[in-house]
Amino acid sequence: MFRHPPEFARMPAVIPAAAPTRRSLGVFRVAFVIPTLDQSGAERQLTMLACGLPRDQVQLHVFALDRGGCYEQALQQAGIPVQILHKRRRFDPAATLRLRSALRTYQPDIIQSFLFSANTLIRLPGIAPTSAKLIVSERCVDSWKSPWQLWLDRRLARRAHSLTANSLSVAAFYRNLGVPAERITVIPNGIATATATHSRLSARQTLGLRSSAFVIGFTGRLAPQKRLHDLIWAFQLLHQVIEDSQLVLIGGGPDEPRLRKLLAGFDCGSKVVFAGHRADAAQLLPALDAFVLPSEFEGMSNSLMEAMAAGIPCAVSNIDANRELIRDGETGSLFPLGSGPEIARCLLRFQRNPERTAMVAAQAAEFVRNELSSEQMIRRHLDLYRSLLNR
Repeated sequence: MFRHPPEFARMPAVIPAAAPTRRSLGVFRVAFVIPTLDQSGAERQLTMLACGLPRDQVQLHVFALDRGGCYEQALQQAGIPVQILHKRRRFDPAATLRLRSALRTYQPDIIQSFLFSANTLIRLPGIAPTSAKLIVSERCVDSWKSPWQLWLDRRLARRAHSLTANSLSVAAFYRNLGVPAERITVIPNGIATATATHSRLSARQTLGLRSSAFVIGFTGRLAPQKRLHDLIWAFQLLHQVIEDSQLVLIGGGPDEPRLRKLLAGFDCGSKVVFAGHRADAAQLLPALDAFVLPSEFEGMSNSLMEAMAAGIPCAVSNIDANRELIRDGETGSLFPLGSGPEIARCLLRFQRNPERTAMVAAQAAEFVRNELSSEQMIRRHLDLYRSLLNR
């Protein structure tokens, strides 16, 4: 029982209770910081996480450094405030000050950033409120980074309370850059189960594909690290064996002109469809008989996870990040990085062994459903937040 000290013995026994704070009520504030809200992997994961966090426990605010994008509307429809800071240049002091002011106004308990520019800014001295716990989220084995970017990552490695990596290979990359192992938490990407809106036939009609063809596909950004020229070489070989075959590339990006130029020298060019960027890419996966991801580096590919979840047979390059999703012969097929002939052999096996291929694809869908759901991703983040706040 509480007893007053002797010097306060004659004071009134009733002391007014302090007004409850949000923390005393079990509620905490999280600020997400990201460069844009374009349709891409990190932005998709942020939106899924923000929309799935329990509102009776977490207050949210999203800060986009450069611009909004397709996910801005989804966040706002979920009642999550979004503030665009209009960063114009790589180094924009005015936008940096706007971020500093916005964070001090909001006073978050946790600040979680995504991608290089946001991860850098929140770790600079004086930007984040000193009371906030800082989490940087890394999404890829960032071998693309220039020396000055890697230098910055090393200098700032200990200025965050935690780093989340979406795969073991990403965790290893940043551990080697100097992030203490005890501050790294691996939280795989999550995928939300969605009701298919397209049948195989309607998806093919939408993409302009023949109903009878053996269709190979890729969804994602047409960027050099995806090594889609390997896939085109493989298709040039495959269509010599499977005459009624087509290749569809769903997405846009800087590598498209080079890929079109490569196709101009092949006789399979008329069988390749550039579908362009599509917001409904995941809904069009039923059109495919096989999905191929030939990347030279990844974090944890959202496109691959979506194809697996949709029950599409998957063949992927034999790199660390892909091996975390694809077990060769069990949940898909692995091929040596850069080998067009081996890609073609994988696809030929898919086409010639339909029962075995269907079994492997079903096992892949079950793996994603059991291990990589959006609910699990959200729960793992909540556990991390509570762990940091209780330190």
